[in-house]
Amino acid sequence: MPSTSDFRPGLVIKYNNEPWTIIEFQHVNPGNWRAFVRTKLKNLKSGKVIENRFRAGEAIDIIRIERRQFQYLYHDATGYVFMDQENYEQMSVQKEQIGDGADFLKDGIVVDILMNGNEITGVELPITVELAVVETVPGVKGDSANPGTKPAKVETGAMVNVPLFINEGDLVKIDTRTGDYIERVKA
Repeated sequence: MPSTSDFRPGLVIKYNNEPWTIIEFQHVNPGNWRAFVRTKLKNLKSGKVIENRFRAGEAIDIIRIERRQFQYLYHDATGYVFMDQENYEQMSVQKEQIGDGADFLKDGIVVDILMNGNEITGVELPITVELAVVETVPGVKGDSANPGTKPAKVETGAMVNVPLFINEGDLVKIDTRTGDYIERVKA
C-alpha cells in the first residue's frame, strides 16, 4: 500500500474523494513529537491550493493520471473543442474544467489534458501565451516613464491590464495562471 514515503512533486493522490496533485512536501520530525509530512496540494478540478499535514507513514490512494496533448480548435455551444495530437479525435471540454485560463485560449494552442480513464481531471495550459491587442486607448508619448496601467482587449476577447505604452496591434505575453501582463513581444 502506498504511503507518505512515496510523495513526490507532481504525484496525484485521492484526498477527500477528489484528485489532488502534490506541489511540494516536507518531512518534519519535531524532536520527541511524532513525525509528519507537510504538503501543499492543488485540486485538479477546482485549481484550489491548500496546505495539509499527513502523519508519517499514513496510507494514501495514488491516482494514475494520463497526460495527453491536445490542440485547441474552437469554442461552441457544447464547450471548448480540442483535437488529440495522436489520433486526431475531437473532444469537447467545459469551461469549469479549464478554469480562468480559458479566456486566453487561442486557435492552435497545444494544452495538456489530464485524464483518469475517460474522465478529464484537469487541463494544463501553457504558462504564457502571446496575444495581439485588438482594442485599447492610444498611448501618449512619455507614457513609458509612468508605472500606470490601462485595460486592453486581446484577440481572444479577454481583458488585461497593460502598461500605458501598449497600443492596438502590439503583441503581448500574458501569464495564463493569473491573467497578468508580462511583457511586450518584439515582432
